[in-house]
Amino acid sequence: MTAQYSTRRIIHFTSTNLETMETCVGGYTGTSDADAQTQRLVDLVKCQLEEKTNKTYEELQAIEYRSQFVCGTNYLIKVRAGLCSYIHIIVFEALPVYGGEVKLMEVKENHTRDHPLIPF
Repeated sequence: MTAQYSTRRIIHFTSTNLETMETCVGGYTGTSDADAQTQRLVDLVKCQLEEKTNKTYEELQAIEYRSQFVCGTNYLIKVRAGLCSYIHIIVFEALPVYGGEVKLMEVKENHTRDHPLIPF
């Protein structure tokens, strides 16, 4: 009779390799400083944001973002909304072949400048 052994592999995940793993399997990228494209997306969804939060914003400034490619791109964006108020929004931009629509998907209010961008 032959003995059978199963081999088990123990993997230790750190925050560094989890972020790398997320990126590899279609998760969000690391955080980057906002650029003109990110600000354009925020500007395009301003009316949707005001409707969803029932607030009026004089100034919306994109600070930083993460992105995720799906059938288009999801953008998780940190936005300064006033002097010291920050919100996190998820914006979906469809591929041009599907019309290129830009749509506000989610909003989380009551953040600070230092809150990390964590998908929600």
